[in-house]
Amino acid sequence: MNEKALGQILEWLSDAGISDIIADVNSIPVEIKKEVMTLSALKEMISRVDTPLRNCAINMVFGVGNEKADILLLGEAPGVEEDRQGIPFVGQSGRLLDKILAAVGLDRTKVYITNILPWRPPGNRTPTNQEIEQFRPYVLKHISLINPKVIICLGGTAAKALLQTSQGIMQLRGKWTRIDEISAKIIPTFHPAYLLRSPSQKMEAWLDFLNAIHWLENSGT
Repeated sequence: MNEKALGQILEWLSDAGISDIIADVNSIPVEIKKEVMTLSALKEMISRVDTPLRNCAINMVFGVGNEKADILLLGEAPGVEEDRQGIPFVGQSGRLLDKILAAVGLDRTKVYITNILPWRPPGNRTPTNQEIEQFRPYVLKHISLINPKVIICLGGTAAKALLQTSQGIMQLRGKWTRIDEISAKIIPTFHPAYLLRSPSQKMEAWLDFLNAIHWLENSGT
């Protein structure tokens, strides 16, 4: 099934009042694995995905940072400033993320940053289940091309999308886990936007980043 056909099916289901489905996404990863061997090729493929999101955004936001990084940061979706510049985490949340990275001895040259969705949802709304299912195969391919040792999921949406769980960030935060599709270890933490609203939680996020670095330094071989 190609992306256009899948999009048409999802639109039909939405019109029928079905808002939560488990999509058969296995056909898409096979197609991606066969055709895409580089980040530039993946970016080109994603740019052609048939989705209404593309018509509501200014720019596609792909990824940025060290393409051979051991740590990949996975966010939810672009915001207003990210949409304007076409770069992930460049708004207020991005500035806080940079401070967190600096506090643990990292910067954007040492990590890779991307999102579950490559286009900003209208009004900065939370991605729908359909959107997550449509783009998750591309996220998995994106991760495989970077081949990090650790993935830090920034926020509940990113964590639930990657792990395919209904648990919230309060239950997932700071706990190591894995999924079958990728080799990297995964640790969810709070999204910088949440930390801006709840600064008392910054220490927990800082500890999660330190936990990731400690694991890399001692076990991440």
